[in-house]
Amino acid sequence: MKIVLLERVEKLGAIGDVVIVRDGFARNWLLPQNKALRATDNNLRRFAVQRADIEKRNAETRTEAEAHGATLDGQSFVLLRQAGDSGQLYGSVSARDVAEAASAMGFDVPRAAIILDKPIKAVGIHALRVRLHPEVTVSISVNVARSAEEAERQTKGEDVVAARMAEERELLSVQAQEIAAGTLANDGPAGDR
Repeated sequence: MKIVLLERVEKLGAIGDVVIVRDGFARNWLLPQNKALRATDNNLRRFAVQRADIEKRNAETRTEAEAHGATLDGQSFVLLRQAGDSGQLYGSVSARDVAEAASAMGFDVPRAAIILDKPIKAVGIHALRVRLHPEVTVSISVNVARSAEEAERQTKGEDVVAARMAEERELLSVQAQEIAAGTLANDGPAGDR
């Protein structure tokens, strides 16, 4: 389907570009979201008349998004979740969880603006992008931890999963040495028993 874009769409084009897309993409997303119009003669004439207004509105919303993005860029949000000893979460962190954490800290971030390239399924600090406007994207980080103390340790740069594994290995090594020493001290010749 041939369409004319009413706003910038990533990997597709800018305002006023006439592009050809698949029918389903146009009917199910671009047209209902008012991101494009069908490229008919009437719509192209109407767009030419309204182009200045559309570009002015776009510039205003971009300016608002840049101002909001300046405060949001680089923020870190802590999410406490249950996880196993290996750091694997019992579930995953979704865009909704991140939006709620941002809202709790006083930031207005729509769930649809949060870009999760892959699901977050492990404890740690994860970098995310937030698209506030088609032309404004900022970066945030999400600190997923089992407790507030663990989140603080991760913020300082400590790998809590590796530290926990090292502690467990040390404990097992000490226990193995105690068992070996106790067994050797109690064992005598087989005939003594």
